[in-house]
Amino acid sequence: MCISPPCNCKLSSPLPFVHKYYQSGDLIIAAIIYQVLFLTNEITFESLPSFDVLDQYLFITHNYQHTLALAFAVKEINENGLLPNVSLGFHIASDNHEEITTYHLAMEFLSTKDTFIPNYKCNDLTNTVAVIGGARINTCVNMAIILCNYKFPQITYGSAPLMNTETAIFVKSMFPDEDHQFKGLLHLLLHFGWTWVGFISLYDEERDRFIQKRFSIFSERGICFDFIECLPQMMYGNEAAELIENADKIFRVIMESTVIAVIVSAEITGIVPLRLMIYLSNFDDIPKERKAKVWIMTAQMEFTSIRMQRQLPIDFLHGALSFAIHSKKLTGFQQFMQKRNPNLEKDDGFIRDFFKDAFECSFSSDITDGNAEKICTGEEKLETLSNSVFETIIGGHSYSIYNAVYAVAHALKALRSAKHKRGRKMDERRWRLFLQSPWQLHHFLQQVSFNNSAGEQVSFGPNGELETGFDIFNWVTFPNTSFLKVKIGKINPTAPPDKLLSISSKEAIWPLIFNQTLPLSICNKECPLGHSKIKVEGKLSCCYDCKPCPEGKIADQLDSDGCFPCPEDQYPNKNKNKCLQKSIIYLTYQEPLGISLAMIAVFFSVISAVVLWIFIKYQDTPIVRANNRNLTYSLLIALLLSFFCSLLFIGQPAQIKCLLRQTSFGISFSVALSCILGKTIIVVLAFMATKPGSKMRKWVGKGLATSIVLSCSLTQLCICVVWLTISPPFPDSDMHSMAEEIVLQCNEGSTTMFYTLLAFLGFLTAVSFTVAFLARNLPDSFNEAKFITFSMLVFCSVWVSFVPTYLSTKGKYMVAVEIFSILSSAGGLLLCIFFPKCYIIILRPNLNKKDQLMKK
Repeated sequence: MCISPPCNCKLSSPLPFVHKYYQSGDLIIAAIIYQVLFLTNEITFESLPSFDVLDQYLFITHNYQHTLALAFAVKEINENGLLPNVSLGFHIASDNHEEITTYHLAMEFLSTKDTFIPNYKCNDLTNTVAVIGGARINTCVNMAIILCNYKFPQITYGSAPLMNTETAIFVKSMFPDEDHQFKGLLHLLLHFGWTWVGFISLYDEERDRFIQKRFSIFSERGICFDFIECLPQMMYGNEAAELIENADKIFRVIMESTVIAVIVSAEITGIVPLRLMIYLSNFDDIPKERKAKVWIMTAQMEFTSIRMQRQLPIDFLHGALSFAIHSKKLTGFQQFMQKRNPNLEKDDGFIRDFFKDAFECSFSSDITDGNAEKICTGEEKLETLSNSVFETIIGGHSYSIYNAVYAVAHALKALRSAKHKRGRKMDERRWRLFLQSPWQLHHFLQQVSFNNSAGEQVSFGPNGELETGFDIFNWVTFPNTSFLKVKIGKINPTAPPDKLLSISSKEAIWPLIFNQTLPLSICNKECPLGHSKIKVEGKLSCCYDCKPCPEGKIADQLDSDGCFPCPEDQYPNKNKNKCLQKSIIYLTYQEPLGISLAMIAVFFSVISAVVLWIFIKYQDTPIVRANNRNLTYSLLIALLLSFFCSLLFIGQPAQIKCLLRQTSFGISFSVALSCILGKTIIVVLAFMATKPGSKMRKWVGKGLATSIVLSCSLTQLCICVVWLTISPPFPDSDMHSMAEEIVLQCNEGSTTMFYTLLAFLGFLTAVSFTVAFLARNLPDSFNEAKFITFSMLVFCSVWVSFVPTYLSTKGKYMVAVEIFSILSSAGGLLLCIFFPKCYIIILRPNLNKKDQLMKK
């Protein structure tokens, strides 16, 4: 038996808690559940607390489900025999905004029932073994401040409060790790492409914590915040006017923002001030489309309302998204709620207020003036209520309370069946000691793991938080202020990072103004395809300009960070938003250009053959014999081969073609130019040999001409052999010269040897032209110097103009330019040298006589 404390230790009794629900039992689970909002003025301590304040309150009807979830869990445990020979009871009370009320309740749970004497408990047969608290953060924290001093077991069902390690040992949380929720929020924003968002919190501390711990994580993934605001709070009734003024300022910032997605990180009753402030604020001057927001609510929030909000619209929630602690339907819970009757539940200190607010009626015992409104009978049915008044489907917080009660029961069961150091189970003496020191329950609470009646596993993580995930709901509202929450996704913390979020976005409903198209919560319009983002100085990274992709690059996604080139075998389309396959081109016999060049080559080849036939037929005539017939035949054959070699440049490049076309061109032209050089030198030497006493006679003859032709041709042949030995030409494809085409061509292999071949041809051309020019004034009848000079002038003109033309063209036209140069230069030699002679041989045979030539 305890001795009463000395008088000077007694405290004046504070104002009692009028909202309590007590059910006796061998073991008591206490609970602080936020259900009543008192409208008191600020306490100034100028007078004693008045009982009048107890009549000034608003009942939060939705939170009554939390009380029923606890009562239902206790009822099930007592009926299913989870704790044999032990009955569970509960003691539920509601706290207020004031911190002192939470401290008061925590101490009351440790005191003798109905007697508030801190640290003193006597003759009390009610044994409190654990306290469940929530859903406000302040409730959890303030409860822990008192109870952790006594190492008393606590389970919170709101968001996990920030506590030090020593404190957290005694507190278990039915709320999952908040990191999982914010990671889920981040993945949700990225999934919908929402990079320009806003953030609203309920407390300054929560806003500061978000900035310190979460802001950088969002920023690193490209999420920008246009505003981070704090909802104004009304702690006391006389602050209403100030609240409305502050709310209007804050909500004007929110509504004027171009942000569509707004994260609301508040507590369970967060919708109450949000709904009220949206209704009271004046936004008539803001465009309708600017006011449309997609509210993203954290799992701490649930839909709650007070009676005065009953007629306020909830259409602002249409299309909203909300997180919720994962929950499942509990068999029998709805029937349990529907059987509640205020006439029968005498110990339930909440039920009468619930019925009065939910059904808008009054109990006959409360009527004093005779002007009663609707009378409460107690037979009203909960299923007739709109879910904006009360939800019969179990919510996340109620589900957490239900699991919390079962967690305590399973821990008690484990404690009773556990063996102590000597191997004996707990006897009656040790059980009585436990009732005086419930801290022994901590170890068993941490180790608890069970499947609840819904078939889901319940266990705590290493930091004392519930190991579960979150559900994601999409809100659909109706004109009668009812709503429907449709589950469209979930957050699974145990999944790989890329599978953390699973969501069916196609099933989502959006605010009506968006016409069921996905809202774009971005700072500016997305950069279209073919454009990339460019940072704007002085603005957040989410606000940018767009610039077209440069030539040769594309952007095939909206809001591309940069443009990129196509693969080598593809090219950008006109809009620069995709790559098209390049077509393969080369000079073919099927196209007009190829046919024309081939016909010209054949035509000149035929002309060369005809001229050769004429000269062979008239080989004994003076004009043919006048200047070394063998050189003439060699020149014509070389020109004939030159025309034929141009055909090697037409058609798809192949190995044999690539090996032959430049070498055959170089050798045939070398032979032709060396023959012209030989003919010119012989003419010069012939006239020099006619002078009396000239020593040039011995040089005149076939030997000199043959030597010139062979030496020049063999030199070019050696160049070609060396070229083909060290680095021969090969078939290749040019993917870069033409933007939209792949050019099949012959790679020259060694460019040095190719230019050496051309340089030697240039050397022969220069020498032949110089010698012919110097001999141009010799008598016409005996030399071809004038014709050769003119032909070499044409030849040089062609190849001098070839160089810039060749370098300025691309693709198959480069080949066409080279073919044209070969044909025109060889044709020029053929026509300029042989046309005058053929004219005389065929049309003026009378001039093809020795006496005519001697006369001239």
